[in-house]
Amino acid sequence: MGSTGTVLRELRGAQKSAKGVSLYSRYVNRPAGRVLAAGAYRMGLAPNQVTLVSALFTYSALAAVALVEPSWTLAVTVYAALAVGFAFDSADGQLARLTGKGGPDGEWLDHVVDCGKLLLVHTAVLISFYRFGELPSEAWLLLPLGFQLAAVLTFCAGLLREQLGKAAASARGPAWAAPAAAPVSRGRAVALLPADYGVFCLVFLLLGAPGAFRAGYAVLAVVHTLFLAAFLAKWFRELKALRAG
Repeated sequence: MGSTGTVLRELRGAQKSAKGVSLYSRYVNRPAGRVLAAGAYRMGLAPNQVTLVSALFTYSALAAVALVEPSWTLAVTVYAALAVGFAFDSADGQLARLTGKGGPDGEWLDHVVDCGKLLLVHTAVLISFYRFGELPSEAWLLLPLGFQLAAVLTFCAGLLREQLGKAAASARGPAWAAPAAAPVSRGRAVALLPADYGVFCLVFLLLGAPGAFRAGYAVLAVVHTLFLAAFLAKWFRELKALRAG
C-alpha cells in the first residue's frame, strides 16, 4: 500500500471529466473527496463502505433538521455534516476507480443513497417548518414539497437521459460515432453553481435565522425549478436527435 502522497497522485489521475460540473464540485468537493478517498484506501475500506459513511453523515444531519429546534449551533453542525457527507459521496467513486473494485452494485447503492438524500432533505425542512417555524402562512408548507418534486425529477430524468443515451449508442453498434465532446466551459461551470448540491447545503447555515433561511430556501427552490425546465428541454431534444440520427 503506497504512501498517502502516492495515493493522492493516483487519484488525481483517475478523475471523472469536468464537463457539466460546477466550480464547487470541481474545486471544492472533488478535492475534498480525493483526500477522504486516500484515507479510506489507507484504512482498507471498500467503496460501498465509503458510500454508507456518506449516508451516515447526511442522514444524521437531516434527522437533526427535522427533530431539533433551529439555532446557530444546529446550523453549523448540520452544514458541516452535509458537506462531509457530500465529500464522502465523491470519495466512493474515486476509491472505486483507484482500486478497480467498482461495479453495478456500488453504482446502484450510490444512486439509492442519493435518491434518499433528495427525498429526505426537503422532508426534513417540511417537518422543521411545521414543528418550529412561525410561518407567515401555511402555504409555506407547500414549498418543500415543490422543491422536492423539482429535485427528484431532475435526478431521475438525468439518470434516464444518461442510460437511454448509452442504450441508443449500443444499439447503433461500434460503427456509430458519437458527437465529439464539447470542451469544458468555465462559464457553464459558474452557471451551474446554483444547481450544485454543495452550494444548496450552504442555506442550512441560515437555520439560526428562520426568516433568512426561508427566504434563501425559497430562492433556491425557484432557481432549481428553472434549471429543471431547462434540463428537461435539453435532454428531450438530445434524445429526439438520437432517434432521428
